[in-house]
Amino acid sequence: MTILLTGDSITDCGRDRSDLTSLGEGYASLVAADTPEQRVINTGIGGNRVVDLQARWEEDVLAHSPEVLSIMIGINDTWRRYDSDDPTSAEAYESGYRDLLTRSRSAGVKRIILVEPFLLPVNADQWAWREDLDPKIQAVRRLAAEFDAEYLATDGPLTQTASRTSPEFLAHDGVHPTPTGHRFLADLWLDNYRR
Repeated sequence: MTILLTGDSITDCGRDRSDLTSLGEGYASLVAADTPEQRVINTGIGGNRVVDLQARWEEDVLAHSPEVLSIMIGINDTWRRYDSDDPTSAEAYESGYRDLLTRSRSAGVKRIILVEPFLLPVNADQWAWREDLDPKIQAVRRLAAEFDAEYLATDGPLTQTASRTSPEFLAHDGVHPTPTGHRFLADLWLDNYRR
């Protein structure tokens, strides 16, 4: 069985994009190590937003005919508003994401896991991002229900753990997980997958 994980840099995490067997050094590689009986593919690309996934969906996702598809996308749709004045509205995000899911269901993908984007603010400026990110998290929840997909909450569980440690313990810049953060994500993912 093929498990395909896709998204942005959190999924990519240094993989060799010219080698389909390269899984990077993040949660995708940990998922693969804990499911050795499955074929695991990582097609995450750093910096991607929903519109980028739409452009490469056929080649990087559907062409591999995954039985299990895991998508984590959205933090760059928020981040670019603040560092590049290049916002993605919640409506455009939801519409683009719906297109990905429609195409995936039409292609016969049976099991889809939607991993919500997350943010662990490490500085005061990042708290303002919640205004942009929270509606996108709500959009992913709606889409999971609409497409009968599995919904994997990460924002709350990571925040809860960070309150007992620190945000930097799990994501050094509030976005990109540390090795501990990747292990945490992988464990959440695997717990959901095995249910």
